[in-house]
Amino acid sequence: MKLSRLSTLCFIAVILFLYAPLLVLMANSFNVSKYGGQWTGFTWQWYDKLWKDRSTMEALANTLKIGLCATVGATLLGTLAAWCLHVYRSPLQRLHLMLTELPLAVPDIWIGVAMQLFFVSVSWELGYSSVIAAHITFCLCYVTAVMMGRLQSFDFHLIDAARDLGASHWQVAWRVVLPVLWPGMVASALLAFILSLDDFVITFFVSGPGAATLPSRVYSMAKTSRNLPVINALSTLLIVGTFALALIGHRLMGKGTKAPR
Repeated sequence: MKLSRLSTLCFIAVILFLYAPLLVLMANSFNVSKYGGQWTGFTWQWYDKLWKDRSTMEALANTLKIGLCATVGATLLGTLAAWCLHVYRSPLQRLHLMLTELPLAVPDIWIGVAMQLFFVSVSWELGYSSVIAAHITFCLCYVTAVMMGRLQSFDFHLIDAARDLGASHWQVAWRVVLPVLWPGMVASALLAFILSLDDFVITFFVSGPGAATLPSRVYSMAKTSRNLPVINALSTLLIVGTFALALIGHRLMGKGTKAPR
C-alpha cells in the first residue's frame, strides 16, 4: 500500500511538473496583463490581435502546407519502407533498418547542418522544397517505426487466402492489406504532422526567403516583450490542437495493435 501511494504521488508530481507551465501559459492568454505577473482580468484581445497579425497567419499557412506535404510523403514512403523491411529479410535489409532508425538517435542540430550542407552542395535553392524534403526525411523514420510495429501483428495468411480465391495483386493490396494497415497509417500520419508542425531546429537551417514556419515566427516574436501575450494565445491554440491530434493518434495506434479477427 505504501508503495502504491508513493507511486501515485510520484505520478502526480511528474504530471504537475510537465503540464503546470502549460496551464499557466494558457491562463495568461486570457489575462489583461501584458506581462502575466498577476491576474488583472479576463480578455479576448490577444486572440483578436493574433487573428489580425498577417505575418503570423502567413507563417501558420506555410507551416500547415509544409506539414501536409511532409505528412503525405513520409506516410507513403515510411509504409513502403516498413513493408519491405518486414517482408524481405537479409543482412542488407538489417543495414537498411539501422540506417532508418539512425535519425532517431542523432541530435536535430546535426541533421539540420548536414541537410543544409547537402542542399548547398547540390545547388538546391533553400525554400519550400528544401524544407519539405527535410521534414519528410526526419519524419520518415518515425513513420517506419510505427508501421513496423503494426506489421508485427499482420497475418500474412490473409494474402495467401485472397490469392487462392482469385484476387489480383491490386485487389489484395486494396481490399486486404490497406484496410488492416489503415489505422497504423493514420496514426503515423498524425505523428508525422505533429513533428513537422513542431520542428524548429532543422527548419532553421534549411529554410529560405518566404518559407518561414510558425516556430521560426514565434522565435522572432519572443525577442520583444510586447508580443508575449500574442505568443501565449498562439501557443494555447497549438497546444489544444496538438493534444487533440495526439489523442486521435493514440486511439488509432491502440486499434492498430489489435490483431485482426
